[in-house]
Amino acid sequence: MINIPKGTRDMLPDEAYKWHYIEDIARKTAALYGFKEIRTPMFEHTELFLRGVGETTDIVNKEMYTFLDKGGRSITLRPEGTAGVARCFVENGLQQNPMPMKAYYIASVFRYEKPQNGRLREHHQFGVECYGSEAPEADVEVISLAHDFLRRAGLDFAELNINSIGCPECRARYNAALKEYIGQNLHAMCAQCRERFDKNPLRILDCKEEECKKITANAPKITEFLCEDCKAHFDSVRAGLDELGVPYKVNPSIVRGLDYYTRTVFEFVSTDIGAQGTVCGGGRYDRLVEQVGGKPTPAVGFGLGLERLLLVLENTGRLAASESSVEFYVAPMGDAAKKVARQIVAAKRRSGVSAETDIVGRSLKAQMKYADRIRAKYVVVVGDDEIARDEAEIKDMQSGETSRVALSSLLK
Repeated sequence: MINIPKGTRDMLPDEAYKWHYIEDIARKTAALYGFKEIRTPMFEHTELFLRGVGETTDIVNKEMYTFLDKGGRSITLRPEGTAGVARCFVENGLQQNPMPMKAYYIASVFRYEKPQNGRLREHHQFGVECYGSEAPEADVEVISLAHDFLRRAGLDFAELNINSIGCPECRARYNAALKEYIGQNLHAMCAQCRERFDKNPLRILDCKEEECKKITANAPKITEFLCEDCKAHFDSVRAGLDELGVPYKVNPSIVRGLDYYTRTVFEFVSTDIGAQGTVCGGGRYDRLVEQVGGKPTPAVGFGLGLERLLLVLENTGRLAASESSVEFYVAPMGDAAKKVARQIVAAKRRSGVSAETDIVGRSLKAQMKYADRIRAKYVVVVGDDEIARDEAEIKDMQSGETSRVALSSLLK
């Protein structure tokens, strides 16, 4: 038997309703905020992620699925959605349109990492991108959209953590102070943090090793090094969230794992999936469009892991139950009844009502069991006697009550 690749998962027919449920909420919430769907290729030229995501990130160094195509070009399965949207924005000249451009996507992403609860090598993200506004109101709108989506999905207990990592100028001052502090303890930190020390010291704050976390707990806070503009921007974001009644906590240790972030960064965290508690993460990336070849364009957005969200909803009993898969199941007895059953089913489907009938040759008893398993609302029983009397028996599968109706009415 050929098994599924490690870190991937099948979506079975009985589970499809979960995905339809959560994706429907995502689309409706995005539409309320004026965001329209965008779709980009599943794979891109590797250079896009080297320039956009950053060569010092774990994604680029360890997790990308990269290969040479038959033309010798380096191709990468998308490890996240934002860089591809930025490339699309530039290549299709969308910066010529009225700003802001508001787009959302629901897409699969690929990262080669150790599979764990709520984290797969192929997983799915709901993401939004807002281009063309550097105002803090854009940050507030994106965060508010994420908050509303989680609330509508049933996750109204996730905690919002926000921070500002400043602009390149104030971040350079912070990096110097951070290196001075960490340099005194670098020998006690993990190999990965020692490697990051020179390349990107800010990423050390994102380390999950307990010993490293103890050391960085007392490190200087980046909020203490913000320039006046970045501080004013962050203060305005906080004020905007306060006005909308979106609760949050300022967490100076949030830096996010991608190099393109500037100023605002945020995460929605839940403790119901263990140590890997981030359900949604995002922030501002004002220099990304320029990095992938476009004109300087401010942008802000987020990515939300759907597998993690579904896991939290299931663990907390907040996932909506599956509805009936079919409205009518028509159970025929005999060859003549099979023909009538097919006609009834066809009539129901033409009128927009879901309907099924037997196509494997089951007995009436077996058909009733099958109708119960597929959660049919009603079962219509048709046999030779019913045809002769121009009537059929209908059973309400929830109440167990039965009644008789004219066959001709079912065929209309």
